[in-house]
Amino acid sequence: MIVFLNETVLWWHWVVLGIILLILEMNSGTFILLGLGIAAVFVGVVDSIMGTSFTTELSMWTVLSVLSIAAWFKWFREPSVSDTGQSNYTLDTLGTVTEEIHPHDRGKVIFDTPVLGNTSWHATAKKTIPEGSRVKIIEVNGQLIEVQKA
Repeated sequence: MIVFLNETVLWWHWVVLGIILLILEMNSGTFILLGLGIAAVFVGVVDSIMGTSFTTELSMWTVLSVLSIAAWFKWFREPSVSDTGQSNYTLDTLGTVTEEIHPHDRGKVIFDTPVLGNTSWHATAKKTIPEGSRVKIIEVNGQLIEVQKA
């Protein structure tokens, strides 16, 4: 079988395979077939220049395909971020005080982005913070959020 493939698979077969994979990629939008198609075109170009055997071409295509897929997942794919449920808040999330906060007493803050799925929270602070002040999160303590002036 390998002898048959060595004799019949020519460089332009790889280029055609690469173009077909690139066309399929345009219809899928996953970017997985993009790496496979580019690798196939590259193997076709190398085969036309060097005249390699089918096993070498297949090995080269496999390695290039795996490297392109690994590169896609490592560097180019954006991590998914959800704005629903448990949000990706950080301690520098800003909010506005809607009820004045006194030390050892609760006030109310509305945050710009959801914090643990909600924008309105009861908050505490070590110093008095007047209504309308901008604050940032210091610590989340169960159902209370400790804030300080931004």
